[in-house]
Amino acid sequence: MPGPATGAGEWGALMATQVLSVLSGRWSAGWCAALALLVAGCITTDDKRAAVEAINKAFRADYEAVLAENGTRVYKVARAEAYDAVRVSMARLGMMVESQDPVLGYVNVYAPAPHPLDLDEWRRAAEADLPRTREIIRPHVGLLGQFFNFEPAGLETVISGTVVKVPAGTEISFTARMREIAPPQSGFPRREYLPPTAVRMALEKMWAEVEREFKATYRRP
Repeated sequence: MPGPATGAGEWGALMATQVLSVLSGRWSAGWCAALALLVAGCITTDDKRAAVEAINKAFRADYEAVLAENGTRVYKVARAEAYDAVRVSMARLGMMVESQDPVLGYVNVYAPAPHPLDLDEWRRAAEADLPRTREIIRPHVGLLGQFFNFEPAGLETVISGTVVKVPAGTEISFTARMREIAPPQSGFPRREYLPPTAVRMALEKMWAEVEREFKATYRRP
């Protein structure tokens, strides 16, 4: 049976544990921030570059797979009608024409990221892709990877659309990339590819607008 001294020691240890628990709960955010700064100071520019290269490698494979699946569609409409539908639908999504050639069937549009997605859509896409992205970069930047986020600020989305006549009608294809207009605030180099969920969501939104335009177009009998 423990004596008074032992009981007091146990009670003191219990109280200390409870105090530390309360303090850790209150200070967890501050400690995490401080730890992130400490870890960031140990990460070199080469480490960050390697992390972004790893993201690009993974996202490029995803991007090509998404385009192969949903980057091209064929519609039974005239080529001129398809070309107009692409231009009008992109304008409705907030994209501005940078270059175009109706003869070749090419149009290049751009807008500040995250267009053609809105901010809520971008947040949902980021939430879907961030866990995997952080795992991809963890071998290169360690704990700092847990604080990585996608930054639409300082970027433009550039979308290219091509319209080509094919035996079944007219083929429309889209590609997309990001263009830097201001340095990133995170210190990480810019990525070359959009997050895969953002690409999927953007394509679905673009096709919906194109088809909406087709339905709105009057066709003479």
